[in-house]
Amino acid sequence: MFNIALYQPDIPQNTAAIIRLCSCFDATLEIIEPCGFHIDDKRIKKVAMDYLNKSKIITYKSYNNFLLKKTNKRIILMTTKAKKEYYNFNFKPQDTLLFGRESAGVPQIVHKNAYESLKIPLKKNARSLNISVAAAITLSEALRQNMTS
Repeated sequence: MFNIALYQPDIPQNTAAIIRLCSCFDATLEIIEPCGFHIDDKRIKKVAMDYLNKSKIITYKSYNNFLLKKTNKRIILMTTKAKKEYYNFNFKPQDTLLFGRESAGVPQIVHKNAYESLKIPLKKNARSLNISVAAAITLSEALRQNMTS
């Protein structure tokens, strides 16, 4: 249903936690390379456990390759630089929830190509959440909005 995309992730344990998240909620994980690690890194296997083999993971060699697959699709960038809060947005199935690199976020071109940029509001002077926590919060809201009775 939903996709979570990671732009050039550099912390394998965070990616592993997101692999588990995606597996548990039937989301596809998309990884935009280059990464700061290899997908077969033992740190990923330790955190992702057997979810690694149960997950739908797509890797893209570059951001441009990712964009080519997203023609006519909504890319929702989650960023601390956004003005709009995630709970004030109407998520749709097939949206891609894009998260930036833990150490640097995303370049300006990624901001420009996003359908919408959203933030999770934090208390004053808080910089950011762990990316896996931010992914869980956002995916949970997207799923909640699209539940069918």
